[in-house]
Amino acid sequence: LLVPATLAFAAAPSTYYDSAEGQTEDNLRYALQSIIDGHTDVGYNGLYNVYSTSDVRADGKLWDMYSTCNWTWGDKCGSYSAVCDCYNREHSVPQSWFGEASPMVSDAFHIYPTDGKVNGQRSNYQFGECANGVNLGGNALGKLGQSTFPGYTSLTVFEPADEYKGDFARSYFYMATRYADVCGNWGNAFNAVASNSGLSKYSLALFLKWHRADPVTPIEITRDEAVYAKQHNRNPFIDYP
Repeated sequence: LLVPATLAFAAAPSTYYDSAEGQTEDNLRYALQSIIDGHTDVGYNGLYNVYSTSDVRADGKLWDMYSTCNWTWGDKCGSYSAVCDCYNREHSVPQSWFGEASPMVSDAFHIYPTDGKVNGQRSNYQFGECANGVNLGGNALGKLGQSTFPGYTSLTVFEPADEYKGDFARSYFYMATRYADVCGNWGNAFNAVASNSGLSKYSLALFLKWHRADPVTPIEITRDEAVYAKQHNRNPFIDYP
């Protein structure tokens, strides 16, 4: 039996991706880069304004992929000592990897509102999988521990909650495409040895696994549209999973 299914994806302007049509491999990657580069830099403080439309739940609270805390827009850090004290801006690609340079440091497609305490736990560790990682308990999501994913064992990684792994994977695909000409110097997940991707073999395998296991959700579609309204570029991996 064939069961038809309808998937609702983000709606890019009809001609937005025209120059990428028919391209493959590195030509496709760089064609996509030419479409999504030169975006409007909202600035680091401007990210909070983006969050007011990009990360709002149906109840008016903010989405947080690192906790189940109930944030209002004004609950920004400040200082924190425990989970649910406040939220701040999490660079899913740590800013230390690219020297806090612009426009990466304020690119909303990889920077999310997250619990300050869990953000601190993640630090600048690579994303990964860790069977016996440490979770901060209570409202905290994710865990920190020794990698158990092939190709990166014996090193410390942060594993996000299953329901958000695809979101982070598509953030990394975006970053490896938007910054295709420079991300090879960032190290860690980048420094590509996997052709046409901008990502290491380990990272490509990990993020493809997460991308397939956690498909695009309406949350991401809403976020794609909201960021597009402010930055004037899109995430191709949300538009065309």
